[in-house]
Amino acid sequence: MNILDADRHAPDRGGLAELRTFDLYIGGAHVKPASGLYFSSDNPYSGEIWASVARGNAQDVDRAVAAAQAALPVWNSLKPSERGRLLVKLADLVERNLEQLAASEVRDNGKLLSEMLAQIRLVADWFRYYGGLADKIEGAVIPTGRPNMFTFTRHEPLGVVALITPWNSPLLLLTHKLATALAAGNVAVVKPSEFTSTSTIEFAELFAQAGFPPGVVNVVTGFGHEAGAALVAHPAVAKVAFTGSEMGGMRINEAAAREFKHVALELGGKSPNIVFADADFEAAVVGAIAGIFAASGQTCIAGSRLLVERTIHDRFIARLVEIAGKARIGDPMQADTNVGPVATRAQFDKILRYIDIAKSEGGTCVLGGGAYTGPGACGGRFVSPTIFTGVHNGMRVAREEIFGPVLAVIPFDTEEEAFQIANDTPFGLAAGVWTSDIGRALRASERLQAGTVWVNTYRVGGASTPFGGYKRSGMGREGGIEAIKEWVNTKTVWICGKPDTSFPFVMRN
Repeated sequence: MNILDADRHAPDRGGLAELRTFDLYIGGAHVKPASGLYFSSDNPYSGEIWASVARGNAQDVDRAVAAAQAALPVWNSLKPSERGRLLVKLADLVERNLEQLAASEVRDNGKLLSEMLAQIRLVADWFRYYGGLADKIEGAVIPTGRPNMFTFTRHEPLGVVALITPWNSPLLLLTHKLATALAAGNVAVVKPSEFTSTSTIEFAELFAQAGFPPGVVNVVTGFGHEAGAALVAHPAVAKVAFTGSEMGGMRINEAAAREFKHVALELGGKSPNIVFADADFEAAVVGAIAGIFAASGQTCIAGSRLLVERTIHDRFIARLVEIAGKARIGDPMQADTNVGPVATRAQFDKILRYIDIAKSEGGTCVLGGGAYTGPGACGGRFVSPTIFTGVHNGMRVAREEIFGPVLAVIPFDTEEEAFQIANDTPFGLAAGVWTSDIGRALRASERLQAGTVWVNTYRVGGASTPFGGYKRSGMGREGGIEAIKEWVNTKTVWICGKPDTSFPFVMRN
């Protein structure tokens, strides 16, 4: 059965037969919320309410954590290679349901269908990668120099982990955490954003189809102050992994610290995209546009600060405006659409406020500058691609994450000045550099304070490469072999071949 065809999603609701209901997913089954309450989800493009989602609370979190605890010994009784095969099978199912999952994401967050299709393909790639890695989590024999002593390390799963995901790329950003956690032997309770919960529920159904034991993956939908807070505070949760805003990460980190839980945070960014005069001009223009206007700027790695060498500044901006001004705005389900709607009303209002702030600070708006209401607009949540020149790095438009299609352009004269401006930010998630000088590229890779540095490209990544931030952009890494260590406890074992009788009477720590 196709995962989008279940009859339970189309109850009789007073003539709104198309309104679908999404329950919690606990212990391998769909269950009603303890409160009996639901909240609505709307389509950012049309503005129409299309789904009713369960409003989970602390009681539901208790049920989900209990289901995960029951599943943990079952999951860990499987050989690592068996867990790996299940992860690979899940990847196959994701690819089989590619179009349905992508369409659900578009319906919930308004991103372009082309981008969501690419992201769901990456979801499959990540589970396939970590499926292959599941039986390669190795300890080490350590030569201690002590006679008759055999010393080694082993890696053991943390246990029940809490995964809290954002609204901009729900399944891909969940996968960054979940694939690694499961490969390492953990079980999970997921709390998706209240704005984009439906694709996560549909995705969770695939785990049962793949043959995962019930309770390995559980989903509690709802609001942060109810379900999210209860999940972070639950005493049986060993780790909390969160992707979202800086303030949200700060609150989660503080709450988790009270119980000394492991924490991983992937937070905001104000990433510099640096164009030197020796760069491939047209490639850099396209890279600057893709860096900020893809996903309507609703991505943590958006290249929202464009640093352009002064000798090419005016010509570069003219070409930038020319190309970005031709962007087709409209229905995200259409293949020829370049810019879709903003995912939520609150975010739409926030972006417009920042545009007003940039104008009041003296920025010169050379493109866009407000809501878009022209052809293709529907639902009232479109922001025109916006470019500000005359910006310096002390302005709020250059320092604070807007999370929308707003680009701040800052000129520079020297390489040293470019690096200084780029690093003068509380964030450090990503950076881009456009140059034909390999020496400069290598210097940039060393000097720029960011978890990812792209040279002559932007917004690329994959399961095999670590991803995470410096400074206030978060802590921990997702992706690659080293990310496995984020999801295990390392245990050191000392075995004495001959009983040691030389212990002192008083032992010291």
